[in-house]
Amino acid sequence: MKINNLENENRRILESKGVFSVMEYLQDISVSPVDAQKEYFASKMNIRRRQVVCNMDGETGVTVQSGGMQWMGGSVQAKTGVKGVGDLVGKMVKGAVTKEAAIKPEYVGKGILVLEPTYKHLIIENISEWGSGMTVEDGMFLACDSNVQQKVAARKSISSVVLGGEGLFNLALTGTGYAVLESNVPRNELIEIELENEELKIDGHMAICWSSTLSFTVERSTKTLIGSAVSGEGLVNVFRGTGKVLMTPVTQSETNPEAGLERLNAEDTGKETKSKK
Repeated sequence: MKINNLENENRRILESKGVFSVMEYLQDISVSPVDAQKEYFASKMNIRRRQVVCNMDGETGVTVQSGGMQWMGGSVQAKTGVKGVGDLVGKMVKGAVTKEAAIKPEYVGKGILVLEPTYKHLIIENISEWGSGMTVEDGMFLACDSNVQQKVAARKSISSVVLGGEGLFNLALTGTGYAVLESNVPRNELIEIELENEELKIDGHMAICWSSTLSFTVERSTKTLIGSAVSGEGLVNVFRGTGKVLMTPVTQSETNPEAGLERLNAEDTGKETKSKK
């Protein structure tokens, strides 16, 4: 199969690792005249569409978040990965506790697989560099190759559920392959913190992934309730042990590009409705 114009002066490959490549649109050219101004200034602030392109080699399969496939070519086929009723039930339970899709399709064969575009930043991580594995915050996982195993990681304390509103379980990735994560912040803005039998306290949902060897809890910022009230901090996320943490410089809710564009579209729609009245 020969594919022309996948890359051009407006679409470029940012990075490639394993079977994964991240393609970025410098501008959203295929837009209506009404949206042209908004899309132009969005691109100037690095708010751009990005896609994952999987170059399937016939040996390494790719597991994708449900609904993530846009198109594929060549002898690429999709499998559910379900081996029976028991396996289906197990996957449904795992999906329920980790807030991930119960069934993630696996694509195998030789050809090309292109995933749905997103305004989020796409980060390719080498799982083998995370030692015994990497635990991922809810909603971050997009894809991984067949050398990566997925499992459920339970929090070591229910304080994260009772106090911080966190889930009790997260998706953990182990193995020697690559995984693609969706982040509101580009990789070069993420802060990487390495711990050596130390602790890290974060005020807010800023950690996007961390070594599975670390203990994660939600605790008061000081030892007493009065102290927490006086300090104004309240609860903090605490990581203890040896490993590393990737965190955003600001909370993820403040940097969600897709949510921001949705708000702009809603405001524009509201203005148009009022003007018609």
